[in-house]
Amino acid sequence: MHISWLGGTSIKIQTKHADSDVTVLIDPYKAEKGASPRSLTADVVLLTRGSEELITLSGDPFTLDTPGEIDSKGVLVTGVAGHTENGTMLRIDCEGVSMAHLGLVKEPLTSEQLEVLSGVDMVFIPVGNKNGLDTENAMKTINSLEPRIVIPMAFQSDNDPDASSPDSFIRGLGLQMPAEEKKVIIKKKDLPEEETKVILFGKE
Repeated sequence: MHISWLGGTSIKIQTKHADSDVTVLIDPYKAEKGASPRSLTADVVLLTRGSEELITLSGDPFTLDTPGEIDSKGVLVTGVAGHTENGTMLRIDCEGVSMAHLGLVKEPLTSEQLEVLSGVDMVFIPVGNKNGLDTENAMKTINSLEPRIVIPMAFQSDNDPDASSPDSFIRGLGLQMPAEEKKVIIKKKDLPEEETKVILFGKE
């Protein structure tokens, strides 16, 4: 599958099911600042902060914006209640790879959230944004989930110029800042076996 970052907590996942391309969009919200797509085509849309203020979406996508479970076009999604009234955290399974998308959260995970999200291969974690996790809570979250791949999101970009960089978080993991990538290909066979890997996206 191909993964890219659209700014903020917005992630684009391109996967395949029965020889057909499937596009999953997470949090395609309108940006208050900076550049962002005006419209996108998707097969599955997943929302962590409700369904208001979205960009234009085409393709008649299947949408999940509350806790629950869907299985659409080879993409299995489980949503668990977040820390806020409309908040949802997501577990996504496709192509044999499991991912957790935490949305925009400031607090460590509860036992109910861990029950759904623990054991994932990858986690999209909000660091840098004032409404995201600080370094200490981000480290606690990573230690509780133990993913093989960590992907920071919601850090400084043209959409959020006041946010900080993910530098202190990445160094807190004992890792060097990786080079930014616009798009990454993830395959189950290529997942790291021992060490945790950080993927740092530049905004697509």
